[in-house]
Amino acid sequence: MRNILLTLLVSVCARPLLAQGAPPQQAADKPYSMEYYYKVQWGHQQEFLDLFLRNHYPLLLKNVESGRMLSVKIEQPANHTTEDGRWDYRVTIRFKNSTVATSANPDEERLIKQLWPNQETYKREEQRRFEILLGHWDLPVTDITPAKK
Repeated sequence: MRNILLTLLVSVCARPLLAQGAPPQQAADKPYSMEYYYKVQWGHQQEFLDLFLRNHYPLLLKNVESGRMLSVKIEQPANHTTEDGRWDYRVTIRFKNSTVATSANPDEERLIKQLWPNQETYKREEQRRFEILLGHWDLPVTDITPAKK
C-alpha cells in the first residue's frame, strides 16, 4: 500500500514538470496567432484544396471582414519531408486576440447559411473534405523576435 501511495504521489508531482503547455502569447488584447496543419491522402491534395477554398475559406474571409481575425494565409511546402512529418497545407490565422481565438463565433451558423444556401451540397462537400484528410493539428505560435535596437 505504501508503494502504491508513493508511486501515486510521485506521478502527481512529476506531471507539472513534464507538461508542455501552449507557448506564451501576448497580452489578452493583442493579436493571437494559430497555425492549422492539414495532411491529405496521397493524390487528393488538389481536391482537398478546391473544397477548402470553396467551403471554408469564404467563412474565414468573413471573419477577417468582421474583425474577429486580422489575417489568413494559406501555404504549402515547396519540398517534401518524411511521411510522418509531412503536411500538405498550413493555414495561419492572426486573431484579434486570444479570447476570440479560443471561443466559438456566435455568428458562424448564420454565416454558413448565408454563404452556402444549398446546405445539402455544402454538408456533402465538407464531409468529403474530411474523408480525404489524414491528419489535422492546431499550433498556437508566439513571435519572440527581439525588438530592433
